[in-house]
This record gives sequence, C-alpha cells and structure tokens, in this order.
Amino acid sequence: MNVPDSSGGLGRASGVPLERYPATAFVDGQGRVSLWSPEAESLLGYPAEEVLGTPAVDLLALPGERESALAAGERRPPRQGWDGVLRVSHREGHALRLAVRVRPMLGAAGHAGWAVSGADAGQAERAKVDRAIGQVLFSQCPFPVTVHDRDLRYRWVNAATARAVGVPPERLVGRRIGDDSPHADVPRLEHMLRRVRDGGEPVLDLQVHGRVPSDPDHTRVWSASSFRLTDPAGGLLGMCQWYVDVTEGHRAQQRLALLSEASERIGTTLDVAITAQELADTAVPDLADMAAVDLFEATMQGEEFPPGPVDRNVRARRAGLSSTRRGTPEAAYLVGEAVAYHPGTPQARCLATGMPVLVRKVDAEETYALDERRAGRVRATGIHSLMALPLRARGTTLGVAFFSRSLNPEPYDEGDVALAEDFCSRAAVWVDNARRYTREHTTALSLQRSLLPHSLPDTLAVETAYRYLPTASHAGTGGDWFDVLPLSGARVAMVVGDVIGHDLHAAAVMGRLRTAVHTLADLELDPDEVLTQLDDLVIRLARDDPDVQGATCLYAVYDPVSRRCVLARAGHPPPALVQPDGTVAFLEDIPSGPPLGVGAFPFETSERRLEEGTLLALYTDGLVEAPGQDVDVGLKRLARALAGSEGPLEQMCGEIVDAVAPERQSDDVALLLARTHVLEADRVVSWDLVADSAQVAKARTLAARQLAQWDLEPLLFTTELIVSELVTNAIRHARGPIRLRLVRADSLICEVTDGSLSAPHLRRARSNDEGGRGLFLVAQVSSRWGTRYGRDCKTIWAEQPLSGPPR
Repeated sequence: MNVPDSSGGLGRASGVPLERYPATAFVDGQGRVSLWSPEAESLLGYPAEEVLGTPAVDLLALPGERESALAAGERRPPRQGWDGVLRVSHREGHALRLAVRVRPMLGAAGHAGWAVSGADAGQAERAKVDRAIGQVLFSQCPFPVTVHDRDLRYRWVNAATARAVGVPPERLVGRRIGDDSPHADVPRLEHMLRRVRDGGEPVLDLQVHGRVPSDPDHTRVWSASSFRLTDPAGGLLGMCQWYVDVTEGHRAQQRLALLSEASERIGTTLDVAITAQELADTAVPDLADMAAVDLFEATMQGEEFPPGPVDRNVRARRAGLSSTRRGTPEAAYLVGEAVAYHPGTPQARCLATGMPVLVRKVDAEETYALDERRAGRVRATGIHSLMALPLRARGTTLGVAFFSRSLNPEPYDEGDVALAEDFCSRAAVWVDNARRYTREHTTALSLQRSLLPHSLPDTLAVETAYRYLPTASHAGTGGDWFDVLPLSGARVAMVVGDVIGHDLHAAAVMGRLRTAVHTLADLELDPDEVLTQLDDLVIRLARDDPDVQGATCLYAVYDPVSRRCVLARAGHPPPALVQPDGTVAFLEDIPSGPPLGVGAFPFETSERRLEEGTLLALYTDGLVEAPGQDVDVGLKRLARALAGSEGPLEQMCGEIVDAVAPERQSDDVALLLARTHVLEADRVVSWDLVADSAQVAKARTLAARQLAQWDLEPLLFTTELIVSELVTNAIRHARGPIRLRLVRADSLICEVTDGSLSAPHLRRARSNDEGGRGLFLVAQVSSRWGTRYGRDCKTIWAEQPLSGPPR
C-alpha cells in the first residue's frame, strides 16, 4: 500500500514501530469521522464538535494528498490496514507530520469502517532511536543491570548479569535472586529491593559480597543501587537494580586501613617480644586466621646476626602468636618455645632464600612431609592456605613470620603476599630497633647493676632489706641508687638517690655519685655537709658535661647507742617512719634543700630519737609517682602498705613494692627498709679523764677490767696498746676534757674524745726520733682507724675484730 511520505506524497509504509498511538478516531464506511478522542483533540487542536461527521480526508493539509489518500483507500481491500506518515493540517494552520495506523473494523453486515490511531511522527522517531540506544546500552553495559517485579523476581536482565552469574538470561527471568546466585548476599539485596518498592526512595552504593563462577575461590564486592520504575500515572512497574564491581578498590581500602592500623599498633615499645606479638595481633583476623612470629635467639638477646641466607638449624624462639580460635589450636609451638624448621617446609625455604613463600592450597603430607608435628596441626585444624615471610631489616634476617587460613575460605594470593611483605618490613624495622635497644639496655643494666650494691652489710645498728626495679625497657635505664654504709662507733649511714634522666649517661653519673658518697662517709661528715660536697660535685660535672641534669638525695646517719638519727635531703621525697605500734608518718618537716647541682643554697639537718624496732622507709619517686597520678595518691598507698606489712623485712619489701609500684612503671624504683636496733647499755662503757700523764695507766687498767668482763682477754694486749697511745696523744696535744669509750659491737671499738679540732697524722718515725710512732702502731694492730669531728671536739677511734661473736 502507498501512503504519504515525508515529502508530502504517498510512499511505502515507514514501518515506524510505535508502541502507543495515543490519538484515536473512528471513520465510518462513508469516510466520515464518527468518534474523536481527547488525545486526538490535543494532538491536532480540533474539538470533537468540529470534526465529527466531516470527511476524514478533510484533515489532510494538501488537496493533492486528499485525492491520493482517497484513491489509496478505495484501492485497498477492506480487510487490510496500513501504516504510514501523513502531513495533516493542525487547527492553527501549520502542517504536522503524523504517524498513522489504520485498521479496518468489521460489523454484523461486514465492513463497518476504520479505526485510526496516530502520534507525532517526530516523537515516534525519537522514541525509536531511544529504544535502539537503550537496547544497545543495556546489551553493551559492562556491569550487571536487572529489573525486578513487585515479587522481587527477575523481569529483565542484561548480558553482563548473565555473565556474572553464569546463567542464561531466559533462565533468570521469572526467578528470584537466590535461585541461581547461592553465593550472593541474598537477604541484603532483597531487603534493598523491598525498601525501594515500599518506600519509593532510591538506595545507592550498598556494598554486598558474593562470588562468581569465573572466580569461585574469592569473595567479590559490589556496590549495588536501585530505584523504582513507574508509569506516567505513577503506577509501579518494578525496580531497576545495577551493580558495580568494587572488589579491587575495596581490597585496596582494606589494605590501607590494615597498614594504617599496623603503623599505630606495631612498635609501641622498644621490646622485641612485645613488638613480635603486636605484629601477630595486628594480622589477625583481617589477614590471617593464625599468625606466628619466630625470632632468632640472637635477635631476642639484642645481638648482631650476620647478613645473608639463614641455615634452617638456626636457633629460634616463638615470640608472637595470635589466632581467631581460642587456645590457638593451629600452632605447633607456643610463645616462648624453641622452634625447629624441617627441610622443605615453607619456613625453611623462606629462610634459605630470604624470599616470601606462598602456598595457595596446602597439602599436609606434601607441604610438611618431614615435619609431622606441623602436619598434624594442619590436618586437625583445616589449614588450607599459608604464607611464610622473612623479617628483614637493614639487610639482616631477624626471624620469620607465618600466616595461615583455616576458617576464612579464601586462599592467599599475590596481593596478600604484598600486603604481608609491607606488614613484615615495617615490623622488622621495629624489631631491629628494639633489638638494638635491647643490646644497649642490657649493657646499661649491666653497668647499673655493677654500680649498685650486690648486698648490704650486716650491722648491729639496723636490719635492712631492699628492692630495686629497673624502669620499663622503653623508658631507658635510670640513675637510682641506695647504700648502707657502716660508720665508726657502730653507727650506720643510709642513702637513697636519683639521678635525673634515663640513659646510660645517668647510670654513669650515678656511679660517680655513689663513689663520692663512700668517700665522704669515710670522712665522717655530717649529712648536710655530705650533701654540700655532692652538690659541688654535680655542679662540676655539669660544667664539663651539659647532659648532667642534677640529682636528688636523702642521707641519714643512725647511732644505735644514742638512738639519734640525723637526716638531710636534697630535693628528695621525705622518708616514711613506722613506729613500733604501727603508726606511719612521713617526715615532711625535714628541710628539703634544692636538688643537687643547683648550688647557692645551704642544706639543713633534722634529728630524731628512734625507739627500738622503728622502721625507716627510704625510696625514690618512681615508687609513688605514675603518669596521670597525683603523688599524694602514691604516698597514701605507701602508707597503707607500710601499716599493713608484717614479718621479715625481705617479705615486707616484696609486699610493699607489689602494692605501691605503678603498673606501668616509667621510672626506676628503689626501696630501702631499715629496722633500728639499740645497743644495750652493757655493750658501751665510757670514762672521763683529766689531762694528766698519770691517767694513761689508769685508762689501761679500766680497759683491761672491762675486757675481762666481756671475756675478750685475747684482745687485752692490743687494746692496752691502743688505749695507751690514744690517751697519751690526747694528753700531749689536745685540750679540754678527755673521754675514753669502749663499744662492743660487731667489733671492739676504742674511742678517745678531746676538745681539740686539730687532726692527727699518721707518719713513719725515723730511727732517731723519740716519738711519732703512736698512730703508726695503732694502725698496725687495728683493723681500721680514723677521726670524726663534732661541733667542738674530735674523736679518734680504732676497731679490732672480735675473736668470737658478741654475746
């Protein structure tokens, strides 16, 4: 059939595939319009009253087209219709290209007329192009697109969807998501479709996980989005859904997050074992179901290890272990155990080559053919994939890290190896830093321990016990020290000090100060004078070495005869005093001078008379201070611990440190406990003498009589010699009252006190000298001798070891 073409003449039917012809009319057998739809009125502008009853051909724009249309209609059989494009006249006078579909209508008497439907030809052609573009778009779209009906069944799928699920499109249509996609996150997808269907709001970028037939071993990640499809009246046609594969981006994001976490969690301390455990903990569960870190014994001890390949017989120890399962059943070795590497195992191959070893699919008999211990664990726990990587830093292998999967079904791939390498390289640097620090810290601790007393002397004046806790390894070596120094006259000096700083330098300064204290104690100086001399020493050290920052110190001297305790402190915490009845008090009234090294300020002393059994607690600030904690809190805890501790001093030391020392120790802790004793009256005897040479014989007689009472006759000759020489020197060279005192303590002590402050000197007399041999003889027969000074007197003393223990 011929119809009008776009040039105005009749041509072949254009075959425009119109899905909808909204404008409709009915033309009866006489060719007149008998029905006219509102859509026709809207399209051509003619109201029904103007059109009804008029010949249909009158609507054509050109007279020639009217005649051609009439002739064509008359020539067509009544049972055939035709499609075409006509130029018709719009009511406003302009021509309109109209796509027309004419179909004959039959009645009881036969042909009754024609049903005519039409649409704007331009819109129809655009619709055709749009449909063509849509079909090409959806067939060539690289990501899956689906349309679902109200029951969430597939109504339409594109080619990418069929490729993704591995099912032909005709098999998918009419089925639900989970019917042919068992590995998809079906509940999450169906929940999204229901939200779109019921709420009307689109859902964008919802992450879902699943697997595809082309890569069944790995879970993939898609970003799913969905929106409603509605008709012009707003009726629901279905839900459109599309997916974008974001697996690689998701994995990259996960790896970046894991590396960021690793940078925060690994290397928080300079401790080799802690760093290894941090590596294992960070890898589980995101990278591994079980992670183990083995370090060489040399690494653990801070020693250097030669570069190059590592023999499988190297001594290693399990330093870190973590698992998603309780009890870590996958591990053949636990933390702290020595680890063996059998030939052919991934760990041995890794150490021999210095390269990562990836085993995608583990066969216990093949992978661990010569290591039944590990093979049994693989079979029992279902380990199916593993990696072994060397821990290398600065060209040296420090150990090996091992990662395995048993619960996570995905095997390891090269991407996981790259991530693990990044993990292990960062951890290895921290392990190496910790190893180097361990070596330095061990050296510093060795120096520190060599400078501290290995034991405390036994004295009759005090019973002592101590605890020293080095600081945590990451904080450095401190400069805390303590000492108990026997003095003349059965007295004892107790000292506790703290050099500012935490390093090898602080330990060295501590050793110099401790040596100086020993020297100053031998000079029998009072506590305030000792601190003054130490202050001058620290100032001189700081002048030569700017790293010397100062120190604090507490110095106390206790006399068991007079029960006097004289104390002085330089910026140090006050000691605690525990009375025999359990009352605890801190001696805060002891004047606190500035720390050593400040200078220009004097130090003062404070004196106490102590009862028998009084407990003195001397300590450094590390015992009572902690980060974020007020020092008063630590002092209260110390007071409670002192009040509640009983029994031997050794036991009390342990209980007090456990109860008071901070959990996260950031400083050295030194604690010195001293329980005072009083020397009984029958162990001390003294006589006042006048400055007369006749008194020398009297002094010898008094001393001999006292030695007989003490059953010390074996010491009679040497004692008479000492008494004779010391009293003679006092009478000849001194002035004022003279006093002779004998003290039976750990040794026999002979003391002569006079009112002169002149110092005697030991010298070797010449052969022609009549005198000058007195002190030389005293030095020869006594174990030690010396001079101590008071405010207005001096005392020369000499000690002799007892032939037997004092009664």
